[in-house]
Amino acid sequence: MTKFKLSSLLLVPLFAVLAACGGGGGGGGGGSSGPVTLKSIAVSLNSTTLPVTTTQTATATGTYSDGTTKALTVAGGLAWSTKSGNATIASVASATGVVTGVAVGTETINATQDGVTGSVTITVIAPWKDVSAGGFQTIARRADGKLYAWGQNNWGQLGDSSTTQRLSPVVVSNGAAATAWTKIAVGDQFAIGLRANSGSSTTAGGTLWAWGLNSNGQLGLGDQVNRSVPTLIGKDTNWVGVWAGKYHVVALKSDGTLWAWGRNSEGQLGDLTLQVRTAPVKVGGTDKTNTATYTAASAGGTHTMAIAKDGSLWTWGDNTYGQLGNAAVSTTPVPTPAKIGSLTYNAVAAGATHSVAIDSTGKLWAWGNNGSGQVGNNAGSGTVSAPAQITTDSDWTIIAAGGAHTLAVRSNGTLWAWGANSDGQLGDGSGIDQISPIQVGADRTWVSISAGAGHSAGLKADNSLWTWGRNADGQLGNGKTVISAVPVSISNPN
Repeated sequence: MTKFKLSSLLLVPLFAVLAACGGGGGGGGGGSSGPVTLKSIAVSLNSTTLPVTTTQTATATGTYSDGTTKALTVAGGLAWSTKSGNATIASVASATGVVTGVAVGTETINATQDGVTGSVTITVIAPWKDVSAGGFQTIARRADGKLYAWGQNNWGQLGDSSTTQRLSPVVVSNGAAATAWTKIAVGDQFAIGLRANSGSSTTAGGTLWAWGLNSNGQLGLGDQVNRSVPTLIGKDTNWVGVWAGKYHVVALKSDGTLWAWGRNSEGQLGDLTLQVRTAPVKVGGTDKTNTATYTAASAGGTHTMAIAKDGSLWTWGDNTYGQLGNAAVSTTPVPTPAKIGSLTYNAVAAGATHSVAIDSTGKLWAWGNNGSGQVGNNAGSGTVSAPAQITTDSDWTIIAAGGAHTLAVRSNGTLWAWGANSDGQLGDGSGIDQISPIQVGADRTWVSISAGAGHSAGLKADNSLWTWGRNADGQLGNGKTVISAVPVSISNPN
């Protein structure tokens, strides 16, 4: 028989009790402190400033009651929304958190999970996207499809329902429509705008609208009455391009046909006549044998240039200064489009009395009146009646021809200018005419340029807008009426 001590027998139930109670360990640290809960959400974007039509992806990070953090996902119960509950200013995709700028303004983006909401406030802006310098005024287009105008307004050419001069940007009236503007072309004292079709339309292109001086029927409205608000031209909805000259216009349809209207005393409409046209007529005439199609054009003072579908160059109109490039100088109007040379081209620009073009290899060519060195062939007088290569470079990408000056951009983003400079329109600060291309500043970010009668405008890659040159009518838009011989930045009225 085994013998036990009393003390041993008493310890057995004591250990059993401790085990049942979870005891026996040291410190009592095995108890629960309750469930871990989401306490806050932080919402992040790369930038809280968002241009219209652009997107950014928002991310949400949750902080929990135990001090830990983790990325939150829709799969885990996260929900995205705008504070306003609509997409007027900005939208956010509920499944991805992708935020899209819709219209200028501010909006708050919310991220919600388990009854906890985090947010970030964004500002939607509309950067400058395009600019056109005319005779005495300038019009620029923003990313939200709105137009802003400034400068002379004697004939309502600013389109703001008035004839009041403006020294800084004012919004152009929509007229009898609300769709976005997609292109703008400014003539001497008038403007033509191309705007998108309605959302339900399946037609490529858009509608044309005109305003300002109409002394030569250049508004294309079938009369010669001035307008101070944009007015619809005809009923066609397939316009894809438009270019304004001094008193005439050329426009391109989606089928490649080119149309023109306005002054025609020099044959600049190319309709085989010298008759003024107050409504669009087909370039090359209406005969069924006219099957010509084009990809681009430019309207000058009294002449016109166009690139055919095969890349060939065609010109017509006034040739007093050899601006047609046909190796002749004549005061006899040329009302029929004529092919120039055998090269193919990527871009053309018609000035008041000179012409500029970039061929398909990137080489630059110019011809016409060279009284101020605007041809750029290192001579400051005479005329050039056939295309002359300007520099030996083959990296030219953008050109613009003005009253008596020329602007161009190379593939490295640098800006170059030559010709008349008495109003500082070259932007080099000298005020001295230049007979060959000189670089304007040191920037390598120019993406768009336009040359007016005596002033210039351009856009940089950061969407900033710059103007320089003549400013007697406030055409620079900087709130002043004194010339600027160097580019000045124009504020965006966001």
